[in-house]
Amino acid sequence: MPELPEVETMRRGLLPIVGRRVADAQRLACPRKPIAVAPRIDHLRRRIVGQQVAAIERVGKRVVVVFDDSGDRLVIEPRMTGLVLVADPPDPLYLRLRIDLAGRGIPSFYYWDRRGLGNVRLFSAEEFATEFGPDRLGPDALAMTADEYRTRLRSSRRAVKVALLDQRVVAGIGNLYASELLHVAAIHPAKRCDRLTRGDWQRLAEASLAVLEEAIRYEGSTLGDGTYRNALNKDGSYQNMHRVYARQGTPCPRCGQVIERIVQAQRATFFCAGCQKKR
Repeated sequence: MPELPEVETMRRGLLPIVGRRVADAQRLACPRKPIAVAPRIDHLRRRIVGQQVAAIERVGKRVVVVFDDSGDRLVIEPRMTGLVLVADPPDPLYLRLRIDLAGRGIPSFYYWDRRGLGNVRLFSAEEFATEFGPDRLGPDALAMTADEYRTRLRSSRRAVKVALLDQRVVAGIGNLYASELLHVAAIHPAKRCDRLTRGDWQRLAEASLAVLEEAIRYEGSTLGDGTYRNALNKDGSYQNMHRVYARQGTPCPRCGQVIERIVQAQRATFFCAGCQKKR
């Protein structure tokens, strides 16, 4: 957390700054674990001050600020508790970075991170292409087809839910949405990839697109700890639509059987054995 829907919501929240120029960049004092910022702040400031924001993009679970003059890209990776904000933060104690903007409109945008696991890195266009090219990162989950899923995973002996978390296979899916989309696809999370049928791959692709697009419409999921917020410091609402995630012991909304919880690759998985049969 955050996963593709939350990061896409952050990206859309930054769209109003397109066309603005950077006036300053400040690393803010924080008594908690410092985040990784590269290059160091004085070099970062020297490279981006005066640059015009050409676009706000997303690569997997990262927000990308593209600068027009140089083609440099500022990549913000929220990891577990990071947020990209244009409004007051949940708690100013955990503000890590502020980018001030010239002209009228939104004065600044911020990177906030409670646990300090995220990072902010500046890449040249060439460095970006190498770091996030097809050898390092799979296709975006919103662009995957049934044939692509099958081609990339059909020979794998991994459990399908574990395989979906591999960002080299498909970019953007995390623990929460893997459980949700497999429930919609009626596929048991422990079923091996090499045992999935063509019909399974088709349902997987359709469910992935449906769940992720629905979650984006609801601006992501704000869980019980309240950490995730959109760019305006407001809750997402997709948590109210969860079918299985963190709902162990409650009835499946499809068949009524009790939702179960297992652990896969040290991560909690939620599913319904009634409509997600392993055979």
